[in-house]
Amino acid sequence: MANTNKKHKLIEYANGPSLEEINGTVKVPKGKGFWKTLLAYSGPGALVAVGYMDPGNWSTSITGGQNFQYLLMSVILISSLIAMLLQYMAAKLGIVTQMDLAQAIRARTSKALGIILWIMTELAIMATDIAEVIGAAIALYLLFGIPLTYAVFITVLDVLVLLLLTKIGFRKIEAIVVALIFVILFVFVYQVALSDPDWGGVFAGLVPTAKTFAESPSIGGQTPITGALGIIGATVMPHNLYLHSAISQTRAIDHNDEEDVATAVRFSAWDSNIQLSFAFIVNSLLLIMGVAVFKTGAVKDPSFFGLYEALSNTSMLSNGVLIAVAKSGILSVLFAVALLASGQNSTITGTLTGQVIMEGFIHMRMPLWARRLITRLLSVVPVLICVALTSGESTIQQHEAINNLMNNSQVFLAFALPFSMLPLLLMTNSEHEMGARFKNSLWVKVVGWISVIGLTFLNLKGLPENITDFFGDNPSAHEIALAHNIAYFLIVLILALLVWTVIDIIHGDRKLAAKKQAAMQAQHLAE
Repeated sequence: MANTNKKHKLIEYANGPSLEEINGTVKVPKGKGFWKTLLAYSGPGALVAVGYMDPGNWSTSITGGQNFQYLLMSVILISSLIAMLLQYMAAKLGIVTQMDLAQAIRARTSKALGIILWIMTELAIMATDIAEVIGAAIALYLLFGIPLTYAVFITVLDVLVLLLLTKIGFRKIEAIVVALIFVILFVFVYQVALSDPDWGGVFAGLVPTAKTFAESPSIGGQTPITGALGIIGATVMPHNLYLHSAISQTRAIDHNDEEDVATAVRFSAWDSNIQLSFAFIVNSLLLIMGVAVFKTGAVKDPSFFGLYEALSNTSMLSNGVLIAVAKSGILSVLFAVALLASGQNSTITGTLTGQVIMEGFIHMRMPLWARRLITRLLSVVPVLICVALTSGESTIQQHEAINNLMNNSQVFLAFALPFSMLPLLLMTNSEHEMGARFKNSLWVKVVGWISVIGLTFLNLKGLPENITDFFGDNPSAHEIALAHNIAYFLIVLILALLVWTVIDIIHGDRKLAAKKQAAMQAQHLAE
């Protein structure tokens, strides 16, 4: 009877396995061939890859291509390689320790720090949710002519989709996500193939040069370094690390068998790297679209509205084949379909991540539908305010305001990213945590530290400009000075919190190691 009452509670205590409803529910074959085993482990990587090709990535990649041709291709490649390394460590942490990243951090930090990190990560998830609301609402408006205000409210109904998905099993959810990824991939492969890009320039752009991170020239208010920071910020996202450390535990493996654990780590890495390679291709295609599909500088409105219009405006397109196809309207419709598919994919992963961090950091659980409804309604509010405030302005000004809201919301990712990357690296480097076999090898440690320090530095370096963007396109000298002061204060605060986090984790790791050793000694004496 007590259990029945517990099921009906909206919020309940949770301190069990990560995503308990699906933990260890997917059976995997033993002793089968490589491809059969890989197929059984494939799926979690797709849910993670979705975060690397969500609507927040689109405008940064396309605008980067428009402004600097193929110069920033290397930034997409570097971001993708770093993502592969971080996601490998996240999956390994989950499989080996049977704890997701949020649980592992909370086990080593104080309650106060746990709450601070939870709030910070929730803000990052809401920031990505704003991009999904905007992307899905615009797609509905473009495809069906639904007024934007109504379209924003309709995005709340994706909670019904989520309710349906929770009934069909996690393996089917993975299959749906993979199918939507292929829809997005097909759309951009088709559009880029028609545009006949300069493939020599594409491959040359994969090699970084001094120009890639230069502070000049400035085109459309963007320099190569700001374009690179935008791509990095939109690509490597903190919530994916929490998500992967949880869903990597959905496979049923024998944790008492080290070889079984090693197999799970190996094939999870294969799954993740393959799916993130697809994300790299999609983001590359977006940048190539910016270069090859449109005439240089033709797109003045980089918002989703502007890109949709440009794909049906023959005067903006770069070659005869594209122009002929654009007259049918198929290019712009396919773009909107891909946008809608991307938004729906992110709905699934964002909700699961929210559950992971809530259970891990503050030991609270809510039904997925309730969690989704609350976060989506909170994300809808700033979008509706933005639409209302710009209702009397020109169409382009409205589009720019919504686009700026989406880009500015991503500033929260700069806050949250170091607090997921650094603990992840520290814990997977630890032999106490991972064991001698599964701790990071020397090359992973070296590249990991370079990546974590580099990304943290770039995120903090871009913070003054990100804060300045909140004051509009033409801030005054006073507003710029105020923005920079706010940014410097936040940088000091972030660094202080990082030091607190590192000290807590190192101290907590030692305490847990001492407890483990004491337990082993007690067991040895008992025997």
